[in-house]
This record gives sequence, C-alpha cells and structure tokens, in this order.
Amino acid sequence: MKQFTMRDEEFICENCGRKVSPLGYTARDHCPFCLYSKHVDIMPGDRKNTCLGLLQPIGIEKFRDTYKIVYRCLKCGDLHKNIMAKDDDMEVIISISSNTI
Repeated sequence: MKQFTMRDEEFICENCGRKVSPLGYTARDHCPFCLYSKHVDIMPGDRKNTCLGLLQPIGIEKFRDTYKIVYRCLKCGDLHKNIMAKDDDMEVIISISSNTI
C-alpha cells in the first residue's frame, strides 16, 4: 500500500487560475473546475517530485464505488490517477469520459 501524507490545502490552479478550497473530507489533489492537477508527489502528499508539470485529465476509470481521473503529465509524460472528488465538475468528467487512453 502506498504511504499517504494527508494534505488538504487551498491552492490556485495553474491551468484555469481559479482559487481551490480544501476538500474537507480527504486530501485535495486536483482542481474541481478543470480537473487539472500538478505532478508534485512521489508518494501521495509527500511533495517530493521535482517534475512539477501540469497533469492533464485524459480519461476516467471505474474504481470500486467511484471513479478515478487518469492524467498525463504535460512535462514528463507519466500517467497518474486520482480519485474523483464529490465537487468535481460533472460536465468536465463527462467530456473526458469518452476519451480513449
């Protein structure tokens, strides 16, 4: 199991520029408006990745009783996955759900 450091912090999205509030029930790891994330972690919450590229949402995967957003880093090309948050923009989720990964 991955080591997890809880980080639920406010940030400004580097893709859309909107202010993102803490999630409140688990760690906030992506923007709920445009779904972009940032390649900052090696292990969840550690902030030790030096890439710092933007993670572009490219697809959706079923995961247990929810979904994961699949990302590709625009800087290094790595694939990454984050669990969808309750306040994510469903129109954006739906628009990327038909992408072939």
